[in-house]
Order: sequence, then C-alpha cells, then structure tokens
Amino acid sequence: MSIPALYHYFRVPVPYAQTLALQERIHAIQRSQRQASGRHKDILLLLQHRPVYTAGRRQTEDAIQDERTRLTRMGADFVRTARGGELTYHGPGQIVGYPLLDLSRPRPSQSTPMMIRDYVDRLQKILQSHILEAHGIMHAPSDNTGVFLDARTKIASIGVQVRHRLTTHGVSLNITREPLAWFDEVVACGLVGVKAASVEGVLGKETSVEDEIPGLVRRFGVAMERDFQPMVLEQEEEIGEAIAELEAEAAALQGWPRTPL
Repeated sequence: MSIPALYHYFRVPVPYAQTLALQERIHAIQRSQRQASGRHKDILLLLQHRPVYTAGRRQTEDAIQDERTRLTRMGADFVRTARGGELTYHGPGQIVGYPLLDLSRPRPSQSTPMMIRDYVDRLQKILQSHILEAHGIMHAPSDNTGVFLDARTKIASIGVQVRHRLTTHGVSLNITREPLAWFDEVVACGLVGVKAASVEGVLGKETSVEDEIPGLVRRFGVAMERDFQPMVLEQEEEIGEAIAELEAEAAALQGWPRTPL
C-alpha cells in the first residue's frame, strides 16, 4: 500500500521561529521513521507568517546586526535561518509553502533520487503555473531564483535546505498588497532595484490567501508526483500534536502591525 502524502493549511498567521522549530521536529521524525520502517510521510505545510524578516545562511551576524535592530523597531520579528538566499520578508497576505519531502523516494517518472536543482526547478514551475492558470499572470524569464514579472518586479521567492535528502523551508508568493510596504524597507534577496509585487496589485482587485490553497495543493501534487490529502491532526500522533500546539499558540496571540511602525 502506498504511503499517503499530507498537507495542512494554518488558518491563522503563525510566528516564524516556532514554525521553524516545527519543521525541524518533523524533519527529525521523518528521518527516524525512514530509518526504522521507511513509512515516513511527505508533508506540505501552507501558511501565512506574522511579520518577520529572515536572513539566509550567506549572511553573518555582524553583517545583519544593524538591520536586525532597525527592522524589529518597525514591529517585525527577525530570525536567522539555514536556508539559501539572503534577507527577505514574510507576513500576512503572503502564502508560504513548506514542502517537507524525501527526495530519495521513488516517483512514477524516476526511480533515482530527485536532485536538488530539479527540486528547485519544480518549485519554480509550481509558482509560475499557479499565477498563470489561477490569475492569468505571465512570468518573465530571469537568471535569478524566484518568479519575476519583469526584470525589476518579483512576486514569489524560493529558499530551501536539504539534509539527508529531506527538505525544509520552501516558497512564498505575495497574494495581497499587505506585504509590499514591508518589502520596501529592505533589499530583498540581495537584488538591488527589484521591487515586490502581489497578485492583488497586478489584478487590481481584492484577493484572498485562503482561496489560493486548493490550486496550490493540486499543483504541488502534480509537480512532485504525489497525491496530497488533507491531514487529520488526530491521526498523525506527534506531528499532528505539534501542529495543533502551534495553531493554538498562534490563535492566542494579539494582532500584528499591518504596516511598518
């Protein structure tokens, strides 16, 4: 019997540091289960974060200290991570996808492990196909990772980490206009002169993050050759319990600043 792939959408914006800890916990569980029985499940987490700036592994603490102080005064959190890429922003109005997958798992199209470059290419195609098929938005070719509308306008980002063939971190796509003022405060991903865009801004009409979920899940499934089914938290033991705890913590938090203070 095939091992199901599962997804979960967090309906309340969640704090970044705790979500990073959740990814690490799931990564450890997947690795342990793979060694014990090979019955570990691929998981896709879809969510919005509370306002946060994150730095990638290319940046040293000395290089980002001044930015950390400035940005946290604006009401955002600041977290260093081990993902690829440089400084970026996550927050409400932006859908974030964390595929927690085993790249060594056989798929219908290949019996050999998925290479990291192939994985990143598939993530990029998911985002490109989603904005085109769901919203009629064409992307522009770029030598940089992510999805661009033209040479100076970026609508989606990719930053991943792969350890022991298990993936963490992932993708983000700006849906509403809310993230844009926060992006204006930094040189996101080290791309000087590049501005952030959103689906809502391009279309000129109100959009909803929650409305994006079914299409994104479907496109993740096609690209990764997995049939993602909704996770029933009560059936997933430690992973389900950890997700439920994070959701409860997020729901208990007060609101967040809609624009930089």
